[in-house]
Amino acid sequence: MPIKVLIIDDSAVVRNIFSHELSADPEIEVVGTAPDPYVARDKIIELRPDVLTLDIEMPRMDGISFLRKLMKHYPLPVIVVSSLTQQGSDLALESLHEGAVEVMCKPGPAYSVGDMSLSLAEKIKAAARVNPRDLQKLRTEAPPAEQKLSLTRTTNKIVAIGASTGGTQAIEYILTSLPANSPAIAIVQHMPENFTKSFAKRLNTLSKLEVKEAEQQDRLIPGRALIAPGNKHMIVRRTGAMYYVDIKNGPLVKRQRPSVEVLFDSVAQYVGKNAIGVILTGMGSDGADGLLKIKQSGAPTIAQDERSCVVFGMPKEAIKLGAAEKILDLKEIPEAILSYA
Repeated sequence: MPIKVLIIDDSAVVRNIFSHELSADPEIEVVGTAPDPYVARDKIIELRPDVLTLDIEMPRMDGISFLRKLMKHYPLPVIVVSSLTQQGSDLALESLHEGAVEVMCKPGPAYSVGDMSLSLAEKIKAAARVNPRDLQKLRTEAPPAEQKLSLTRTTNKIVAIGASTGGTQAIEYILTSLPANSPAIAIVQHMPENFTKSFAKRLNTLSKLEVKEAEQQDRLIPGRALIAPGNKHMIVRRTGAMYYVDIKNGPLVKRQRPSVEVLFDSVAQYVGKNAIGVILTGMGSDGADGLLKIKQSGAPTIAQDERSCVVFGMPKEAIKLGAAEKILDLKEIPEAILSYA
């Protein structure tokens, strides 16, 4: 059976574009559209969609308020499609905290309708397999401050983390569990530009680490986590004993930019046995080959297990390749990282 999708957006143009583009995919059926949450509420009851696409800046009721009500009374997988502005990015990030599965940018100068529609269709197929209650459970499982882990020494290790669908909550759990003197961390989370800046700012307020969106030649030092900027690849380089990041344009790799594969390949090459590779929840196979290279360089590697993943795609592919030295529940990963440090 095709996946039934309801499109919620106050722009008739956007509703028409999404309906036309998504209907071209035989695995997706657009069962209806709605210009605001009030109309959407009635159509959800009538049409029983499997997945919603949701704009968050709408009249009558904003998308965040609607999402909160939906997750409380009638949980459904939701993909938020937002404008590429700082305000839109902040709201989109809040929507992930409230239970949305993914966030995407509306078509514009940086994202063509065709490319965006293909990506949206893929995300809809992944979202259809997600239980929204799993996302809500992750939100409530952040470790209490008094149970946060400690590290007795600082190290020159580099932790490389890759994630996609469900990754924002998983990364938040890991970073808020780690102490201020943790090894340097380089992160690729599949997310559009601007959104990664908001994500980094949020984590910086929650974590004992310094968390920031990576900039060209930012150093990787203990106590700092760098998040690859949306729509840019992030590469780890080394000069003497110093590690830093190179932020680059370039083609999509495994259909992604930033790509986990690009980060992991550079870590295997420049960090080698001083690395710790971690692949988290997400659809697709981005990062699986790179994690294997990290393992082959002599470094420990970790994959999140199926039970704790929102989407068991990327870790599954890495495990199939034999790239994961350990397969762990999300709750066990922070302690495992420190044990290797």
